[in-house]
Amino acid sequence: MSPRKPYLSKSRLISAWQCPKKLYLEKHHRELAVITPQMESMFAGGHEVGAVAKQLYGTADSVEVPFNRKMSLMVEETQQLIEQGVDAPIFEATLQHDGVLVRVDVLIPDRENEGDAWRAIEVKASTSVKDYHELDCAIQDWVMRHAGINVQSISLAHINNQFVYAGDENYTGLLVENDLTDDVRALEPCVVELIDKARDAVTGPMPDINVGAQCNKPYDCQFQSYCWPTETKYPITGLGGSKAKLGEHVALGVHDILDVDENSITSATQRRIYRVTCKGEPEVLDGARETLTALPYPRYYLDFETIGPGVPIWPGTRPYAAIPVQWSCHIEEQGELRHEEFLDLSGEPPMRTLAEQMIACLGDSGPVLMYTNYEEGVIKGLIELFPDLAEPLQKIISRLWDLHPVVKENYYHPDMLGSWSIKAVLPCMAPHMSYAELEGINEGMAASDGFIEAIDPATDMLRKAELEEQLRRYCKFDTEAMVEIVRFFCTPQKNPARGRVS
Repeated sequence: MSPRKPYLSKSRLISAWQCPKKLYLEKHHRELAVITPQMESMFAGGHEVGAVAKQLYGTADSVEVPFNRKMSLMVEETQQLIEQGVDAPIFEATLQHDGVLVRVDVLIPDRENEGDAWRAIEVKASTSVKDYHELDCAIQDWVMRHAGINVQSISLAHINNQFVYAGDENYTGLLVENDLTDDVRALEPCVVELIDKARDAVTGPMPDINVGAQCNKPYDCQFQSYCWPTETKYPITGLGGSKAKLGEHVALGVHDILDVDENSITSATQRRIYRVTCKGEPEVLDGARETLTALPYPRYYLDFETIGPGVPIWPGTRPYAAIPVQWSCHIEEQGELRHEEFLDLSGEPPMRTLAEQMIACLGDSGPVLMYTNYEEGVIKGLIELFPDLAEPLQKIISRLWDLHPVVKENYYHPDMLGSWSIKAVLPCMAPHMSYAELEGINEGMAASDGFIEAIDPATDMLRKAELEEQLRRYCKFDTEAMVEIVRFFCTPQKNPARGRVS
């Protein structure tokens, strides 16, 4: 008797395509996975788009095959529906062949062809068709056809990022269909080869695969903290640059920045990181102090929190557009610092009031400091939404002053590990402040998800109050962090590396 073939889902096959070691770890060591807020948000976004697909493709007679941990029951239910001649869309139709199981987002009877013909639609939250989407559809097509389904066509439906939501829960036009049938059929040999590769990965020993570019393509792998060396003080990932090149260092046994062959470094930024790390002390150049002390008062330190759902929730907005829902501003006069903020958790569109109160807060003069130019894009989005506010908003844009390039040019601390993000810089300059110590919401994606949870009518008042406190604290922390960074540069430091460049 031949051994039983291991069960493979479509997602497991895509994991094997990205990296067989990833699939092995998903199967045998799920406890090693680290699920980031970005990953969780991506999963949630996919569910939202799936719900809209049911609205757009559904009819009064549509049927959904509910999830069951016993996969065979879903397969049986799907088969019964097809044998009974159901003449309506089936959502999550579940089929299997040769140990490979797929759940088809939408399976629609093809009435234009005689017999039991079907067209399949895979729904993705992306804004275009990717190469791995074609492979995804090819796996589905292979299983469906070998399971006896007469698949006339298979398409991929993705987000139309030019769609403008009119309101009233009408999302007609949100999804764009692409017929991939011919491309998918051409990939059948690749599917067969991939199935063998995946079976080897789950039944054999852990594949010996070096870290590299595949760790983040097409998805960020949840096992990076396991596969990449992290046991040293200055992990090689802190050198920055391409994951492919960093993977080459790891393959040579180099785990720490201090162990890198200096002659192998070609990037100026990497050479700087290497040099400062080897010295073991921060580098602080005088250019920042000279530039920042020259800034006039009042100084405004501005930060937005935004949401960008793939399925818009307010009329006039587009998928994935950065919609501002909150701001914090520290206003610094000579010898005085005060704080203003905006946050509306009513669930009504906050953008107009947010813009008007921001205009009033920022006055007519004085630099408006930000960290990276993200705020400029957000304000341009407000101009698009409210053309009548274009003049005052454009004046604010003309006053924006990006702190990030000044920091990057004039400061590096070995503990920043190759990142000049405000979260990496702040604890090095101001050890009493750290985003990691914020409970609950302590990064941007969590703030976005927290806001959406807070305005959900199903969220109880205690949870809403908790989220409001965390949102206000986090956004205020961002602008307070910028104040601390400017103070750091403008206050004399006892630092042997200040003003020196080697």
